[in-house]
Amino acid sequence: QVSPALRSPRVPVWLCSLSGRHGVLFGTDRRLLSDWKSERIFHLYFCSGQQEQTRTAHLTVDTHSHHWEEAPREGPCSPGQRCPALEMAIRTRWAGATVSWNGTEPFF
Repeated sequence: QVSPALRSPRVPVWLCSLSGRHGVLFGTDRRLLSDWKSERIFHLYFCSGQQEQTRTAHLTVDTHSHHWEEAPREGPCSPGQRCPALEMAIRTRWAGATVSWNGTEPFF
């Protein structure tokens, strides 16, 4: 369970401990924390410093998407598949959001 105070920091930076490894999830738009309209579609970046991460992951988060708007595909969170821990952490703040890895293979 994540404390509500930790889910809404003053700047869009979150330190994450996922599966025993640490990383930084951050956004470049400060309005993300103060203007609810900025939470429709926004970008987050993730750095872990792990060997498998060769560059900063650029994630697009959509908090208002619907399953019927997406093209049918077998995604990482489909039934029978495990959802990446980073996506699950993002959903502790934005429940039901879809996360696009923008061509990067989910590694966390």
